[in-house]
Amino acid sequence: MHETVVSLQDWGNFYVVVGSSAAALTGLQFVVLTLVAQISPLGGGKETIAAFGSPNVVHFCAALLVASILSAPWHTMGQVGGLVLACGVAGLGYSAAVLKRALRQRGYRPVLEDWIWHTILPTVAYATILVAGAAIGRHAHDALFWVGGAELLLVFIGIHNSWDTVTYVTLAHVERSRAQIEPGQQPPPGPASD
Repeated sequence: MHETVVSLQDWGNFYVVVGSSAAALTGLQFVVLTLVAQISPLGGGKETIAAFGSPNVVHFCAALLVASILSAPWHTMGQVGGLVLACGVAGLGYSAAVLKRALRQRGYRPVLEDWIWHTILPTVAYATILVAGAAIGRHAHDALFWVGGAELLLVFIGIHNSWDTVTYVTLAHVERSRAQIEPGQQPPPGPASD
């Protein structure tokens, strides 16, 4: 039992950093979605956000949840493994739902990069969490590295996808603003006039 406590304690700082980052980024994602809703020229609204916006919050929350599970004072690694495995199963189910939403929505036409970052990489991360959860009881040392890598991947996916959304919506808004300027009229100074 002493080995179990030491293994999780050794990861304590890592899970504090990842969990705190995921929690803070979750809050920022709400700001992003609010701004997108105010200036977005996109059609499709609810379905498009469900496919490309909301999953970022889920990925951040999943990283926070797994970090919290692994930071709790467990008695056995079997308890930890079961909960981590359940997070992986839930994440894979959610990834399937996101894929279905992405295929069904009509407000945005995804490109290869979108399929990679919104469907493939999250599926890889959640599958890794599932496998690591199943292995944590027998191979805690290695499994904790797998879980840590998958958690970081979920955080980076959320960061990438949030930034991608903000830049896409901002550029679309700038283009729409330029199109509204009458011919012969000077655009206002700033980034839109470059």
